[in-house]
Amino acid sequence: MSDEQRNTVWRFAIIFTVIALGFVAVLGKIVYVQTVERAQWLKVAENQIPTRKPIPATRGNILDCNGRLLASSMPQYYVYMDTRVPALHEKQGRLFADNIDSLAVDLATIVGEHSAAEYKARITNAYRRGEKRLKVCDHRINYLQRQALEQNKLIKKGKYKSGIFFEDQHRRIKPYGILASRTIGGIYGEGGSGNSGLEKQFDKELRGVDGMSSIQRIGGRNESVTEEEAQDGLDVVTTIDANLQDIVENALLAKTMERNAKWGCCMLMETQTGYIRAIANIDRSNEDGQYYEAQNHAVQRVEPGSTFKTIALMAALDDGKIKIDDTVSITREPWKYFTVQHTDAHKMDTLLTVRSALAVSSNIALAKLITRSYEGSAKKFVRRVEKMGLMDSVYCEIPGADKVRIDIPKDTVTLSKMSYGYSVELSPMQIMMFYNAIANNGRMVRPMLVTSIQQNGEDVKRFKTETVKSSICSNGTLKDIKSALHDVVWDNKLGTASVNPWRGRKAQSDLVHIAGKTGTAQLFVPGHGYSSKRHRITFVGYFPEENPRYTCICMIEDPQGGYDAGMDCGSTVRVIAEKTMAYTGCYVYKDGQKVLDKR
Repeated sequence: MSDEQRNTVWRFAIIFTVIALGFVAVLGKIVYVQTVERAQWLKVAENQIPTRKPIPATRGNILDCNGRLLASSMPQYYVYMDTRVPALHEKQGRLFADNIDSLAVDLATIVGEHSAAEYKARITNAYRRGEKRLKVCDHRINYLQRQALEQNKLIKKGKYKSGIFFEDQHRRIKPYGILASRTIGGIYGEGGSGNSGLEKQFDKELRGVDGMSSIQRIGGRNESVTEEEAQDGLDVVTTIDANLQDIVENALLAKTMERNAKWGCCMLMETQTGYIRAIANIDRSNEDGQYYEAQNHAVQRVEPGSTFKTIALMAALDDGKIKIDDTVSITREPWKYFTVQHTDAHKMDTLLTVRSALAVSSNIALAKLITRSYEGSAKKFVRRVEKMGLMDSVYCEIPGADKVRIDIPKDTVTLSKMSYGYSVELSPMQIMMFYNAIANNGRMVRPMLVTSIQQNGEDVKRFKTETVKSSICSNGTLKDIKSALHDVVWDNKLGTASVNPWRGRKAQSDLVHIAGKTGTAQLFVPGHGYSSKRHRITFVGYFPEENPRYTCICMIEDPQGGYDAGMDCGSTVRVIAEKTMAYTGCYVYKDGQKVLDKR
């Protein structure tokens, strides 16, 4: 081997040895870092990785039909102070000393949780301790308070000199208080999802999509950097009119309190569109006896009592089983039908037409008429009711709404009780939907609570009026039923919602003509059966009778000190009808003449 070749081999050996030693050193360092220095470097790594934080989307608003806020997410703010910022400690803390008094005074004046002296002592002590995150105010402040505080001389200098910074939190509020509160619904916590009412039904639209930010070290400071903008929730526009809601709620509350009832429910629906302009639910608290919105009785089914008589008669009339002028006898004594005794609240020995039987709301008359018509064919009765559209599966924006329960009776005895509203269950909204169809010339429309979903005032989705049934019965039957419902209010001898000789008018009004039906049902007490002393009373009607614009139902549970559906519920609907006509500018009747409201 030549000298030149030996030199080449040596050089190669040296290079290989250096590389091998370097490789061993790297491996050794890796092992050392992974074992001895592992904890130290993991801590460093944690400080270097940007902290990611979601940016909450602002929940959309729920609006009434005129754009007024029924529910909204309003910004509120926590006030914090980083007392360590260098600017506050420069020149022996001159900036802090010169401004602490004015800051304390402004906090006491604008926020008012503490005196100026207490604020000064609190901030000064934190300044001396070098607190990084002093909570200046105990509670959140609103936007106007923040604006006022930002005029303070120290805070104006910005967070990097004053150390003062604001963290926003959105709080769900209802500007109108309890107005339609149960229907609007609520949310879990401050920024959670909807848990009831429209908040729950339209939670996906209202919630929006959260964004994302990260805390990164920029220019020697930790800064929040937005990675993805939040997409705020959409707005839900309801059919509710806040002014009409106020009218309905006040009328219902006054009557429910007057009668010391367990609960009350009242709704106002636009006849042609199905728009629910007002929906009120009032419950008496067992704790303090006061009334609140606790349950949405509007969509909870109950035994409807005599309001079901109209449905039963419509079935028999439309099937040709009876005619409106047919007669039926009633007596003061109960009428025994197999094992059941049927009684009337208005006892009399007389002969009634079908029309007057509905006006006076005779249980005996209805039981006789329906059992004669459908004895041995009770299934046909239920099928006829189904054809009216009442039992169709109708979508409701309120979660948990009950469906109609009208089962095919196993015997004619049950059918006899069904004829006047027992052994069947409907919600107040379903009862109102049926009577609204009568007012709407037989066309049944779905009650609606939401008209559109909007973004920045523009429709994203719009909901149209839905027809459940184009005609619930023949024109002849409809005409007959309307005449009977007229007599309920305007026949002063028989009508259950006409007049009371001692207490005055019930649903009769000099300003607007109302037609409708009263309903009374004994309450079922578990373990005791039906109580003759506890009742559920109802009036459902439409107005103006000549050209219906609205349908209204009032239902009151367990009034104390007697009961009269016409006097209590009928008068409540009358008050609502008169005020609604005045508010909407529809025509009213005065001294038998049509008069335009000149608001």
